[in-house]
Amino acid sequence: MIHFNNLTLGYNKHPIVHHLNAHIPPGDSVAVIGPNGGGKSTLLKGIASLIKPLDGSIDISVPKNKIAYLPQISSIDHNFPISTYELIALGLWHKKGWFKKYTKNDHMAIKSAIEQVELQGMAQQPLCALSGGQIQRALFARLILQDANLILLDEPFNAIDYKTNEALLNIINLWKRQNRTIITVLHNYSQVKSYFDKTLIIAREIIEFDKTEKVLTQENLNKAFSISLSPDENANVCNR
Repeated sequence: MIHFNNLTLGYNKHPIVHHLNAHIPPGDSVAVIGPNGGGKSTLLKGIASLIKPLDGSIDISVPKNKIAYLPQISSIDHNFPISTYELIALGLWHKKGWFKKYTKNDHMAIKSAIEQVELQGMAQQPLCALSGGQIQRALFARLILQDANLILLDEPFNAIDYKTNEALLNIINLWKRQNRTIITVLHNYSQVKSYFDKTLIIAREIIEFDKTEKVLTQENLNKAFSISLSPDENANVCNR
């Protein structure tokens, strides 16, 4: 599904993550954990082709229209003039394009996605009327409509209530049963242990990547969180 080949990612020629070598097979559920600034979100953006590698490569065996990416909720404009229904319906863009009319079957699929995230009463409300948890439910409904093989989630459970948390985790469990590949940035280690088969610990470089019960150790966490992530203007160029 995904191969990282000596991958280096960053911005303005400044590496954020570097020398990543790993393979993620189809159907894996992977939690990505590590310190703030360690490159978790950057890695997801690289997989989603939102940024290009500075060096090395990412090989992905599915087409781009079969990759779904959910950024951190803080990046969503809650005042964008669109209804909840219209936001969710955007999940069909890869099938419909931007200007084609929705068919009866499309509207049925949208309604089903809304019901799965329990937003029936909010479908016609503007985004500004929704709470953070309700917006996250709407974004998950949009993901359901995308019907992607590879799903990338960046901190999807931040600032949401317990009930919403459980509802969205149930959707992730459904995707796992459907053998979709799921890569999720998380901070809650209990969720990592309960819902994700593999864990990737990253602090600019991969600290460990394997089955969760093997990787999620205090030793690995201490190693990841003890690494200095501040830029060093006097650091030597890395030629590995």
